[in-house]
Amino acid sequence: MPVSCTRRLAFAVALACAQAALADELGLKLQRIPVGPPRASGTQLPVFLMADRVEGVTGRESVADGNAELHKGTTAVYADWLKYVEQTEEVEAHGRVRIEREGDVIAGPSLKYRVNDATGTLEQPVFTLAPRKRQFAQPVTGRGSARTVRFEGEDRYRLFDAFFTTCKPGNSDWHLDVGELDLDYARDIGTARGATIYFKNVPIMKMPYMDFGLNNQRKSGFLPPLIGTSGKNGPEVTLPYYFNLAPNRDLTLSPRLMGKRGAQLGGDLRFLEPYFWGEAKAEVLPKDLILGRSRSAASLIANYSRPGFMAGALNFNRVSDDNYFRDLSSRVNIAAQTILPREGYLTYFGNWWNGGYWNATGRVQTFQVLQDATRSVPVPYWRAPQFALNAVKQDAGAGLDFNLDGEVVDFRHPTSVTGLRSTVYPSLSLPIITAGSFLTPKIGIHSTYYSLDPNGNVPARVPGVPANSGTLTRTLPIFSVDGGLIYERAANWQGQGLIQTLEPRAYYLLVPRRDQSGIPLFDTAVADFNYAQIFSENSFVGGDRINDASQLTLAVTSRLLFTSTGQEAARATIGQRYYFKDQQVTLVPTAAPRTYRSSDWLAALSGRLSQRWTAETALEYNARESRAERVTVGVRYQPELLKTLNMSYRYLRDQVNQVDVSSQWPLGRGWYGLGRFNYSMMDGRIVEGLAGFEYNGDCWIGRLVLQRFAVAPGNVTQTVFLQLELNGFSRIGSNPLEALRRNIPGYTRLNQAVPLSRPYNFDD
Repeated sequence: MPVSCTRRLAFAVALACAQAALADELGLKLQRIPVGPPRASGTQLPVFLMADRVEGVTGRESVADGNAELHKGTTAVYADWLKYVEQTEEVEAHGRVRIEREGDVIAGPSLKYRVNDATGTLEQPVFTLAPRKRQFAQPVTGRGSARTVRFEGEDRYRLFDAFFTTCKPGNSDWHLDVGELDLDYARDIGTARGATIYFKNVPIMKMPYMDFGLNNQRKSGFLPPLIGTSGKNGPEVTLPYYFNLAPNRDLTLSPRLMGKRGAQLGGDLRFLEPYFWGEAKAEVLPKDLILGRSRSAASLIANYSRPGFMAGALNFNRVSDDNYFRDLSSRVNIAAQTILPREGYLTYFGNWWNGGYWNATGRVQTFQVLQDATRSVPVPYWRAPQFALNAVKQDAGAGLDFNLDGEVVDFRHPTSVTGLRSTVYPSLSLPIITAGSFLTPKIGIHSTYYSLDPNGNVPARVPGVPANSGTLTRTLPIFSVDGGLIYERAANWQGQGLIQTLEPRAYYLLVPRRDQSGIPLFDTAVADFNYAQIFSENSFVGGDRINDASQLTLAVTSRLLFTSTGQEAARATIGQRYYFKDQQVTLVPTAAPRTYRSSDWLAALSGRLSQRWTAETALEYNARESRAERVTVGVRYQPELLKTLNMSYRYLRDQVNQVDVSSQWPLGRGWYGLGRFNYSMMDGRIVEGLAGFEYNGDCWIGRLVLQRFAVAPGNVTQTVFLQLELNGFSRIGSNPLEALRRNIPGYTRLNQAVPLSRPYNFDD
């Protein structure tokens, strides 16, 4: 039965014109789409058709003329003229055609489209793709044009002879000209054939074929090349290829060409399983053009964890020569490495004694030592092997807690005395805890047994220990009492409700003297004097020395906490240790023992001065000689994202005297300045310097960064990073982001969606 309506139709008018046909069966629903149409699934979604004039046969086809619109679910088609075949759900449209799908808008002169499977063709399209969420970056909108676009299902497009960019209309600073472009947002995969990237209308890269991940997802294929230069290697380019082996495994191969040294190949394999995970890396330079020989490096880091049952790890590192990192790495934390660990351990966890728990660990630890021509690097002892046991039983009776630490280590060394060290340290403590106080007396017996190798090497620093010295023992009791109070009161600052705490703490330690001058030093050194150490039992780290002690540590801490959030606004601490007798146990017999009765003062102050300013300072003050032994002062000013200024000063008597300034700051018109200046006033040289610029071109970001750092006195590495980031598409050039994050605390990428950290909001 033909139906004709000659004016723009609302639902009620359409129903009146076709009520006889609509009464027989549910066919087309001629209705202007309401706000928030009813949601259904698959082919059950209703179709809404409207126009200035609609005619056709219900259940077969309809023709809409003049301001025609068709809606089904989240798909809408607009045109001057539109025909819809109900049985096949085919749409043919001409004249000012526009199709919208899930926020994507594509316009052109003519369209053929199947609504049920979202397939079809649109000629001469001009398109805008809705913003997609991207990991760790702001959403971007893509736009462009093509000769033809083929719809290949929900969220799938294939464009021919296409122009694509993420720049806003009127700005095409960068664009991609591509013969064929597939965009599959369902799988987050893009594929381009015959592609050329233009920047400022200059072709900068041509690729016959490339595929890439949309939404920053992993996808096999070439990664953007890394281009840079350094003083030791000259100009260099790296072209990584990424293999997405499985959802839990991937491999990156990185051919690297260095102007001064030749071609290098690197590989990086990552794996993640339910109970173990890790990463294996390898690099090989078949022939260093400067040295005329092969050079290589390898590392394996693997971890295993079954919570409550077993854990383990493997950390193996190897390089071909002492200067490998200093010559070939542009990262200061790698280039400065001198000791490479090679170790593995396995820990087993168990329960005992009605709620107690224990763990046992086996470890083998060796090292590769990279010697420096300017200074000798000491070779540490190998632990080959080491076995450790720890057992804890809380509330073992009468309120007592029981703890047992045991260890057996076989120490190996190429030139020094070697042997076996066994340690057993059981202890009992009685924690007494209330809401505002705690008191914990503790007593233990520490026993150590040494079996030194006959005919072993005897270092000159251990006088009186012959090569066949045999066995040594050491047993001594350790007694301590740790107690403190916690006071709180309400306070107010700048209209903010606060809680101020006062937390005094006292720690007494009593350890008798035992002669340890004949015991070799396998893994022991003097502990760093700091706030944590003054509340510890031993002033040495390692098991070869235990201090004699009759001493009292007194300290007080005060904190300011926001009552609304519990966040700490400020903290102040001061403490000192008092000695009741002279020191008798020293690291080596030639070391001068302590004879004074009080230690240096330790003080620290930190907090947020305002929403924009944070500060921290620490001081070790020698009252006996009226001088500072250690000073650290740091200030950060961060009024908003992309504005950061850090200033710090470090002083350690006769060792360090450095100023450090770093910043990321807008210069105007899209330009940002980047810099770090770390200067040693003691050595009169720059320890590490960085300078550069970033430019935010709205749809692209340019970065130029120069980095200079001293690996050792007289050994300086200089690197230039140049990177072009095309928002929502790719990064081209050498990547300075890791260097920027490490050198400028608080650095934020210009297109970062969520800040890594933000200043405290005092208005919260």
